[in-house]
Amino acid sequence: MTSNNQPEIKEYTVSTIWRYPVKSMQGEELNGSHVGLTGVLGDRAYALIDRDTGKVVSAKNPKKWPGFFDFRARYINPELAANPEPVWITLPDGSLVRSDHTEINAKISQFLGQKVELKSQAPNQAQLEQFWPEYAGQANEISNEAVAGDAAEGTFFDYATIHILTTSSLEALQECYPTGRFEARRFRPNIIINSAGVKGFVENAWVGKTIRIGNELRLQITDPCPRCIMPTLAQGDLPADNGIFKDAIAKNRPLVPFANKELPSVGVYARVLQPGWLKRNDNVMIED
Repeated sequence: MTSNNQPEIKEYTVSTIWRYPVKSMQGEELNGSHVGLTGVLGDRAYALIDRDTGKVVSAKNPKKWPGFFDFRARYINPELAANPEPVWITLPDGSLVRSDHTEINAKISQFLGQKVELKSQAPNQAQLEQFWPEYAGQANEISNEAVAGDAAEGTFFDYATIHILTTSSLEALQECYPTGRFEARRFRPNIIINSAGVKGFVENAWVGKTIRIGNELRLQITDPCPRCIMPTLAQGDLPADNGIFKDAIAKNRPLVPFANKELPSVGVYARVLQPGWLKRNDNVMIED
């Protein structure tokens, strides 16, 4: 307790910042970025569209899109003056192609073995396909999920514009499954918050609260982030590991308001209340 008998306010800091220029491809780590009403500048600005189905291509269906994490995207000009700007896409063989190259769709389609088109605007009522390993081999193993549930129509976010993860949650996962490799990039957050000294899945208690980062940025925490198969997939030097989900993520099942049920979750979703600049080591204050 503080001297005025008010509860002590915990203060955390921003550890790292990530954005993912192309949905479901590996992204880029940042020292800082402006955060607007549509999230970290340049985040999920592009996605691939399946030419046959019209659906957004996502690593959530690895049966159809295996090895999608072998692609990486980064902005040619990291100091974005416009949104979106062209990106470099690293193909699985290590070669580079620009997003504005005339042969971009053909080159990516060749590696994927299916016809896709790179877009910066989502189709109306966009959907993606999600694979559910618990239903593998059954008729309902693939579901169609809406894109941008709490984000603006035309964007490529799975649900919300900001995804936050704490170092405490990573440590809690490691304790659940000591042989697993738990790094933030498995979970594709935008903001990793250093919560050193606090134990457990601390973000669960932030749902419904507002957080202030630095001098300007204010975010409302809306929901825990439910998890699918994606964190178990290989990413770079991180191996595929089904234990990541069943032996760790599944141990944390908070109530997810938008789904109105308890679901295996890690991290939290947020919406932007007040835009502002975000940078490493910014102070993070949890407000009621």
